[in-house]
Amino acid sequence: MPDETSSHRSADRIARIVLDEATILRRSDTVESERQAALRDLEAANSFTPLRALETGQEGPWSLHLSVVDGRLAIAIRDGAGEDAGTVGLGLARFRRVVREYFAICDSYYKALRKASPQEIETVDMARRGIHDRGTRHLLEALEGKIETDFDTARRLFTLICVLHIKA
Repeated sequence: MPDETSSHRSADRIARIVLDEATILRRSDTVESERQAALRDLEAANSFTPLRALETGQEGPWSLHLSVVDGRLAIAIRDGAGEDAGTVGLGLARFRRVVREYFAICDSYYKALRKASPQEIETVDMARRGIHDRGTRHLLEALEGKIETDFDTARRLFTLICVLHIKA
């Protein structure tokens, strides 16, 4: 029989996540692969607690709908019963530079995979992971006081934010 702590933990997670397809104008095969991997990894393991919803007595597991509205990331949250649990809005301006750097280094990484030495690929990959980690830290700072999550979950959410930044 599970104790209260383990059942509480199972509620503090994302059960479902959807990206607003109208927000995303185009995706390359590489970006689509990154999106699918982030969604698959989030489904497998994550930690997510929307603090305001918790304060009002709502419980997860949570369903998220990510979109961009008026230059802001909108994280619409539904509780385990399917009820509206609020929307967390984050200004995207704070992410623009790191997202741009991340896309640039990803482009370099995928080009390196085709023609570079293993050592060059490793160097570019380390830079790619470093920029991704910096974006993850920006996201954790932006979520502070709104949503509690772990680094791995924030990292995958940052990948999805990058996908939402893509414009034709």
